Amino acid sequence: MDRIIRAVCARLGILLLIFLAWAAASHAAPADDVGRVQLPAARLDGGMSVERALAERHSVRDCAPAPLSLAEAAQLLWAAQGRNEAGGRTAPSAGALYPLELYLVAGRVRDLPPGVYRYLSRDHALAKVRDGDRRAALAAAALGQAAVAGSAMVLVLAADYARTTRKYGQRGQRYVHLEAGHAAQNVYLQAAALRLGTVAVGAFDDDRVRRVLGLPAAEEPLYLLPVGRLR
Repeated sequence: MDRIIRAVCARLGILLLIFLAWAAASHAAPADDVGRVQLPAARLDGGMSVERALAERHSVRDCAPAPLSLAEAAQLLWAAQGRNEAGGRTAPSAGALYPLELYLVAGRVRDLPPGVYRYLSRDHALAKVRDGDRRAALAAAALGQAAVAGSAMVLVLAADYARTTRKYGQRGQRYVHLEAGHAAQNVYLQAAALRLGTVAVGAFDDDRVRRVLGLPAAEEPLYLLPVGRLR
């Protein structure tokens, strides 16, 4: 009888462990939510006209060592690749194929731990890719450019060419480059409207940038856009 009781208790113990594991899993955050940051909503009515932003837009390589707010970072991300009221993105894309991926390399952004984040355009959110401040490593990959290391954050535009070339062939590569230019100009204009500085950086070692960011094999880095406060 004692042997039967012990066997029943052992089985009940196993069932209890299975139940507890199931309960823990059912209450855990979904994998997609791990390292996810919901961004403040983008403002659609700022204090500067498009004409004034065009007049004031210029490249800034030497920014003040001061942090940016999460709202400012969110506004720049939205300007580069956010969703607009027409249902597309803020930058035009050939065939609405959207080959660009946007990354944020955060160093001094309030309420955002240093790290590498992918911008999720549909949700206006960030997904963490890597922990830690990667600005110095990114600057080293960009031929030691001080503007990258000294920025508060760096926006990185990368592209999956196949999304466009599957439809347009080799001509699609040109379309991707045009699209990257559209997005970068949006960043310039938004930075001007926010009284921030940025500069377009194209001189870098592609493979080293890819390693710093942890880019997927299909993505090619195209642009670095360090951003900081004006002195």
